[in-house]
Amino acid sequence: MSEQKSLLVELGTEELPVKALPGLAQAFFDGVITALEKRGIGFERGDAKPLYTPRRLAVLLPAVDVEQPEQKSEVLGPYLNIALDANGAPTKALEGFAAKAGIDWKALERTTDGKGERFVHRAVKPGAKTADLLADIVREALAGMPIPKPMRWGAHEYAFARPVHWLVLLLGKDVVPAQVLGVTSDRMSRGHRFEHDKPVWINDPGDYVMALQGAKVLVDPDARRARIVAEVEKAAAQAGGSARITDDNLEQVVCLTEWPAAVLCSFESAFLAVPQEALIETMEINQKFFPVLSDGGKLTEHFIGIANIESQNVDEVRKGYERVIRPRFSDAKFFFDEDLKQGLVSMGNGLKTVTYQAKLGSVADKVARVAALAETIAAQVGADPEQARKAALLAKNDLQSRMVNEFPELQGIAGRHYALAAGEPKEIALAIDEAYQPRFAGDDIALSPLGKVLAIAERLDTLAGGFAAGLKPTGNKDPFALRRNALGLARTVIESGFDIDIKSLLLRSLDLLSFAGAVEAQNAQLQAAAKAAKVGVSVSDIGVSKSHLETLSPEDIYDFILDRLRGYYADKGVPAAHFNAVAELKPVSLYDFDTRLDAIGTFATLQEAEALAAANKRIGNILKKADIAIPHAVDRALLTDPAESALAEAVEAVVGETDEALHHHDYVTVLNHLARLRPQVDAFFDSVMVNADDPAVRANRLALLKRLADRFRAVAAIEHLST
Repeated sequence: MSEQKSLLVELGTEELPVKALPGLAQAFFDGVITALEKRGIGFERGDAKPLYTPRRLAVLLPAVDVEQPEQKSEVLGPYLNIALDANGAPTKALEGFAAKAGIDWKALERTTDGKGERFVHRAVKPGAKTADLLADIVREALAGMPIPKPMRWGAHEYAFARPVHWLVLLLGKDVVPAQVLGVTSDRMSRGHRFEHDKPVWINDPGDYVMALQGAKVLVDPDARRARIVAEVEKAAAQAGGSARITDDNLEQVVCLTEWPAAVLCSFESAFLAVPQEALIETMEINQKFFPVLSDGGKLTEHFIGIANIESQNVDEVRKGYERVIRPRFSDAKFFFDEDLKQGLVSMGNGLKTVTYQAKLGSVADKVARVAALAETIAAQVGADPEQARKAALLAKNDLQSRMVNEFPELQGIAGRHYALAAGEPKEIALAIDEAYQPRFAGDDIALSPLGKVLAIAERLDTLAGGFAAGLKPTGNKDPFALRRNALGLARTVIESGFDIDIKSLLLRSLDLLSFAGAVEAQNAQLQAAAKAAKVGVSVSDIGVSKSHLETLSPEDIYDFILDRLRGYYADKGVPAAHFNAVAELKPVSLYDFDTRLDAIGTFATLQEAEALAAANKRIGNILKKADIAIPHAVDRALLTDPAESALAEAVEAVVGETDEALHHHDYVTVLNHLARLRPQVDAFFDSVMVNADDPAVRANRLALLKRLADRFRAVAAIEHLST
């Protein structure tokens, strides 16, 4: 086994981009590992991981071979009939091959392949020293990093994410000489910019983490993360609350600091009159602060900032943090107060002048369509249609508010606050907010019945409008977020347990797009304006053409929704075969789709499942090839074989036993009864010739198989379960 030594590569830079930092560190780490493997240099990775701070990227490996293994080479030369003449003397071809190999031709070995015997040069040379290869390894790792906009500095041609200032390159205790990105390697790292602004001697890679810690740098991001969480939680407890720590905010603070220290701050309680979501967003997005919440989850007047130093004058740091946040809070309060003066209802007046989409009219047009859909859906799911309509008519008004203009992420949230301030019922106010749920992948669906209705109506109109306007996603392009809307719609329906006909609702959505009056009025105005200006205008510039709507089928949008559901269920661990078994039937209710899928999962665990799935596949193939009309009923008088009589009797019994279960969508019971038919099905195929010579007998046997297949297909196409 080759001798091994620890390896340290540290690249010191100016402050690296925060959001890109973890990815850059991982790419650098992976690049070094790949370059070592490419050269056959063995190493022990252990629990090694990317180490980084805003000013450095580092790779620390506990054991790396100090040299490559022996390098074996084999170069094939000419065949004997070309290499030697009739007297056995070397030809020019062989002499040239030997000269290139640097040896006498007589020292060459011979090998045989499918074409005959030929000369070959085999050589073994010692592996290179790892130290001699490390400079190229580092350069190769850096060259492979995903840096979209490399920077240049100084008077050279080097480029990187940020200017580079130092390079530590140690193999064991030895500095490995190298020139990389204009800097020369040594063993001197750098401490904290303010707490220890001086070189840090690294004697051995194993000393690296502790040496930097002594210089006020936590180079391990996990250590910084743990320190931040502990300090933030401690500070929040001092304020009598709990800290709101989101993954994204925490990760950015980790990438902004080398020696984090928490500072408990506060703001004027008068700002708490502003919707807390606006204040929280300002703290987290703009300043990377951590809000402090009460036991009930309400925002308190406290927040926590993370300094990158242990200040000797914490009060001054606190004042700075409080000073920087006050103007943003003042703006938010001003926007909120002004919006309250205007009122939510009057905000909606401006929606008529805001274009939703060129072919789909204004936002006011969309609101009217969603309101009509919400009213229809509410009646089907037991919600109040009048409240659903009113909530839908108010749901987009906050788009005209000052608050949402400044904080777009508060759409719906601001509307909820303004609705409550206007005296609207809390059910309507909550629905205005919940209509946007799920807002992102993994987010919860709306919780209230009215919120669910609005969420469904909103997405139905978005999908129908997107397809009608020709905005169906292609490749990575999805300007109307139709994929996200399709999944949000499906999740809301399924997780709410709403057994509604999606295809009918999609048809209703498409019908509502035919706002002929509005389109004609807008076209008339366009034509008049164009005539006055003496310019031409196409009537088709606005509105979805009637002919296009007539050719667009709800089935197209339904299939699009199913495509999104495929990934949704795959993430839940549902086998593709199970999904396909239900998708082939295209149930109009997505909740019913989910119920059938659950039943298939239960059925697949039965011993009889595989055999019955194979039998159904066989039955399907037989029925497809049938060249005669198949009767609707089985004629018992034509049942001549005991096995077919037994199957016919068992099928009729199961049909009778499962009618009620099927009516109540109790698919598990249906499939459990059908599973009991395996003995009769096996016996039938063992002894009965389906394609009998007598056409009447053959047709009757096909009718029996169709009767069985239809009962299975009343639940799912279980033949997809056959491997």
